[in-house]
Formats: sequence, structure tokens, C-alpha cells
Amino acid sequence: MSPLLALDRVERAFGGVRAVDGAGFAVAPGQVHGLIGPNGAGKTTVINLISGLLAPTAGSIQLGDRPIHGLPPWQVAALGVARTFQNIRLFPDLSARDNVLVGQHLRRTPSLAARMLMLPSARTEEREARERAEALLTRVGLSERVHEHARHLSYGEQRRVEIARALASAPRLLLLDEPTAGMNPVEVQAVAQLIRRVAAEGQSVLLVEHNVRLVMDVCDTITVLCFGKVIAEGAPRTVAEDPAVIAAYLGNPK
Repeated sequence: MSPLLALDRVERAFGGVRAVDGAGFAVAPGQVHGLIGPNGAGKTTVINLISGLLAPTAGSIQLGDRPIHGLPPWQVAALGVARTFQNIRLFPDLSARDNVLVGQHLRRTPSLAARMLMLPSARTEEREARERAEALLTRVGLSERVHEHARHLSYGEQRRVEIARALASAPRLLLLDEPTAGMNPVEVQAVAQLIRRVAAEGQSVLLVEHNVRLVMDVCDTITVLCFGKVIAEGAPRTVAEDPAVIAAYLGNPK
């Protein structure tokens, strides 16, 4: 099976510092692929390179058979890549539902004129978009918070709104950057179940996460970065037992 996403010898330098140094890995369709490593390993830089926020200094990034390295974020998103961020980027004075509606902009079809005149096609599409947004919020466990302004939601709830907004574009590839940061154990378990469902429905997930237990539970394959280089890759148990990974990231139990 051909990979959905493939990075080949990707580099990104900031001045004299190589944040990503010849990294390469592939994400299979319908799989959850973990990207882990110590702080400063280059994980978020990789996410930024895939999503178009940064261009690689060298190497290539392919989505299916399409090169995407160097494309602007809106073009990458239009090709089916959606993401969340380490730092929450919601519109604080919009409701949870309206924040998710923003994520549907690539799916919405009525013309600007039809929307301005509120023609029947635009009214129907608007109603359906709201229903989809509410369904996504229910999917992430926020059915009771649909109309709440984002600034009134807890940190964990805001993160779940971000996941719903990313899913709103019906992406082929979902990039999750620390999705459970600030969540309690119950919320973490709910996100784990959501990630599994997303993959079961055919979407691929690239997960950057420091919660090692979550990564080991939900990922099919894990790639480990250290100082921008891939030091290990494989099934969760294989990676967890790799001496290089233990030394660089997981640590030896006393």
C-alpha cells in the first residue's frame, strides 16, 4: 500500500541550527502515526513543514503522489491536510459552533453573492453547515457547550474544539500537535477513543504527543526524533524497547 504522506531527507535550518536534519518517514492510509521525542527534537517543526507554515531547506514532502513541500498553508489544506496547534488558536469571542464553522470554509459551495442575498441554496447550506458543526462538537464530547463562547471554555474543552474544527474540513490527514495538553485523565481517554474512531473511518493521523501512554495505546507506528534526526521507528513495543529511545527520551526505570 502506498503511503499517504512521505517525508524524504527533509531538513529545516534556522541560521546555523538544523531543527530538522535529514528526517524521513511515511504515514500509511488509515493509520495513527506517532511522532515523539524530547523537547527541542523538531517535532512541531515537522508539523509546520507538512502543513505549509514553513518550507524545507532541503528534501521532499509528498501527499499521495503530489509534492507539497513549499506550498502555502491554504493549498496544503485544500489538498486534505488539517491540523491543531500547541498553542490554542480559537476565536475567543465566537461560540464553539462558530469556531468549528470556520473550519468548513473549504467545503462550502454557495457563491459570495448567494450568501449576501441569502438565496435558498445559501440558507440550506448554512443550516447544514451548522448541523455538521454541532455534530462534530458532539463527537468530541461538547454537545452541551455548542453555544458557549470559546473564552468561557476550559483549557481542555478549547483543545477539543480545535480538534472538531480540524475535522470540519474532512481531511485525509489530521495533524495533532499535543492534543491532550492540559486535559484530565477522563478527557485524555475521550481523545484517545476519538483518534481511534477517526483512523477507523479511513483518515490518517500524525500525532505529536508527550503523553507516552496515549501514544503507545493509539499509534500503529511511532517515529522518534532527537535533535532533528530520526533515531528509531516501528511498532509501539519495538520503539519502547529500543536502547537509543530509552537513552534519549523514555529513560531507564530505576
